[in-house]
Amino acid sequence: MVKNKGIAMKFELEEEFIELFKLLKVTGVAESGAQAKMLIEEEQVKRNGEIELRKRAKIVAGEKIEVNDEKIEVESASK
Repeated sequence: MVKNKGIAMKFELEEEFIELFKLLKVTGVAESGAQAKMLIEEEQVKRNGEIELRKRAKIVAGEKIEVNDEKIEVESASK
C-alpha cells in the first residue's frame, strides 16, 4: 500500500521484503517492470544513499530508496 505520494512517499511492506524492481513498479516510480530494471541498470536508483545495481535486491522495512527526485520510505504494515 502506498501512502502520502509527494516528496517522500511511504510504502507499507506487507511481506518480509519486496524486490527492488517490484517496489519501483508498485509505487508508480516506474511504469513497468522493464522500466524499473532499466532505471536500476542506469545507476539511477539509490538504496540508503548508495547506488543499487541488483534488480532483485530484497528491500525491507526501514530502508530508503531514491530515484531521481522521488523518495520512497519503506515501513512495516504492522506498525
